[in-house]
Amino acid sequence: MKKALLILSIMTLFGGCITTEDYNARVGDIDTLQQNAAKLEARVIELEKENATLKAQLQALQDEKAGLQKNLKAVEQNEAGLEKKLRAVEDEKTGLAAKLHAAEDTRSDLQKEIANLKGQINELIKQRDAIAVEKDKTVSGLKSTYDDLLKEMKKEIENGQITITQLKDKLTLSMVEKVLFDSGSAEIKKEGKKVLERVGDILKQVKDKQINIEGHTDMVPISSKLQSRFATNWELSTARATTVVRYLQEKSGLDPKLMNAAGFAAYRPIDSNETEEGRAKNRRIEIILTPLGMEKSSN
Repeated sequence: MKKALLILSIMTLFGGCITTEDYNARVGDIDTLQQNAAKLEARVIELEKENATLKAQLQALQDEKAGLQKNLKAVEQNEAGLEKKLRAVEDEKTGLAAKLHAAEDTRSDLQKEIANLKGQINELIKQRDAIAVEKDKTVSGLKSTYDDLLKEMKKEIENGQITITQLKDKLTLSMVEKVLFDSGSAEIKKEGKKVLERVGDILKQVKDKQINIEGHTDMVPISSKLQSRFATNWELSTARATTVVRYLQEKSGLDPKLMNAAGFAAYRPIDSNETEEGRAKNRRIEIILTPLGMEKSSN
């Protein structure tokens, strides 16, 4: 209908002078135009759809770009942090290298010190072994002296007048007062001199020991008639020890450089001072042999 009206309008426009052939030609043109228009409209729709799709893709790309930019920023920040950590690690590495170098130096010094200490230890071991050998010789020598004294003083030992003991490298000969001295006296009795001569004959063979002579008393004070000579037991005990030392030097020929004398009064008792028997044991002279260099007085 629309097509017929269109043709009628054209014919009217041209004054009704259009031929059938022209009419058909124009109708064909109109059909062609309408088809082209329809195609164009369809194409427009397609293009609009493509446009919408492209816009969506563009938006997606823009969103992706924004995300990538955000990720890039994060990566850049992370990279900056990693670079900072890397610098810190490098600094720590440098510090550790310095510490390692110092530790190596210390280790080298310690190894030298250890080697030196080992040398000192070995030397001390040698000295210890040498001392042990010498000590064995000393103890063996003392044992010989001990045996000689036991044999020579057998009678006095049996009577309880003399005791002889050996403890490792210390030999002690103890004589009660009555063997050598009268009460309150520092003068050696005749019988005492004989005993000392026998002891001296054995001791003069000793060349490598300190010979300590000790005087001991009981707790009984010096009587008034003796105080002018011995004010206290200190003086009496010291005088007795000195007298024995001089006698052994002068009569038995003992080396005076190996001897010393000391008095201890009543302050180193070996028994009770409450009984006569105990006091008799405390009044004594002790001859003590020890290695040279040891304390010159004995407990």
